[in-house]
Amino acid sequence: MATPYDRALAAIDAAHALDPKKVAVEGGQEKPYELHYADKMTAYLRKRNPDASEPLGLAIRAQHLRRWEVPRDSYPMTKLGYHAWRNALKKRQADIAKGYCLEAGYGEQEAERVACLVRKEDLKSDEETQVLEDVACLVFLDDQFEEFERGYDEEKIITILRKTWGKMSEEGHKLALEIPMGDRPKELVAKALAG
Repeated sequence: MATPYDRALAAIDAAHALDPKKVAVEGGQEKPYELHYADKMTAYLRKRNPDASEPLGLAIRAQHLRRWEVPRDSYPMTKLGYHAWRNALKKRQADIAKGYCLEAGYGEQEAERVACLVRKEDLKSDEETQVLEDVACLVFLDDQFEEFERGYDEEKIITILRKTWGKMSEEGHKLALEIPMGDRPKELVAKALAG
């Protein structure tokens, strides 16, 4: 019999499967990008915290929940616009995840805990929020960084890497240093950590 966790996870993944953006995965198959992203998040959660709670497991899976529905260019293409977009997404994704959890049979308190984690509340004082931040940073470095760094000059990339590193715990740092990278990304990471 399906548990609330199973039902919430199925609802989250069904939403991810609707993402129109596709990526190639192992074996030449195509997969909706947000489902691929969620799989990466879950894989890094298993490395970072194999005994994660159900709310953390669901929040990890819901990080980009229906994100494609609010494109970046729907906000001003400025630094302020970027932060407004990110904050609106966190709140929206948290609300959607909470709704899925309630529909799946979780109580208000458990569903709200998932939402708090998706919003990354109490980052420096909540261990589970820190785990979620570590995992998000690890997925960025592993899955997005090589493509991302091509769009910016070196100084900007190094600044972004330093900010990313500053958000992570020591355990996150250890896992980040194990990520296989190409020569150029590896060089940029080394420069960022040296300065």
